[in-house]
Amino acid sequence: MEIAEWNSQVRRGILEYCIMLLVSKEARYGYELVTTLGRWGPLAATEGTLYPLLKRLQKEGYITSFWKESEAGPPRKYYSLTKEGFQLMEKMTAEWSKITEAVYQMQEISYKREKAE
Repeated sequence: MEIAEWNSQVRRGILEYCIMLLVSKEARYGYELVTTLGRWGPLAATEGTLYPLLKRLQKEGYITSFWKESEAGPPRKYYSLTKEGFQLMEKMTAEWSKITEAVYQMQEISYKREKAE
């Protein structure tokens, strides 16, 4: 497996979680999400990746959207979490903590073995 393919697979699930985190505190519009994710290079997403994901999350009832006038141009579509979205995000947060802790522990074990050899 090439590293690019592995990276793509890992990012798919993480991106969904990160979007939910970003819209959990305040409603955000699509391009704002793209630029915010872009601050963290590995999480950068194109509009072609983001909008289908937003549409799916909305169809599944985890996010909702509304239009709001913009001072700098046409109206913007904002996204925010629904009650179900908050519940899912909380579950994802708990699972993410378990996963990252387990991987961290494995890295520590692996590093200690390499150092000992």
